[in-house]
Amino acid sequence: MPRICRAVHLKDPLPVLEAEPVAGCDVCAALARQRADAHAIGDKSTAIDSNIEIRRHPHPKREGR
Repeated sequence: MPRICRAVHLKDPLPVLEAEPVAGCDVCAALARQRADAHAIGDKSTAIDSNIEIRRHPHPKREGR
């Protein structure tokens, strides 16, 4: 007879830092809203995807950066 075990729930080994949207950027603002909505319903995949898109969204380089 097969052995029945309970599911194992592992914590993330490292906390994922939220990407910081650039102030005044409509695309970043929309992605931040999408990420917040995803967090609200527990959709980690969309939240992570939104963070990646925010990080990769191109912006002009500022002086001193």
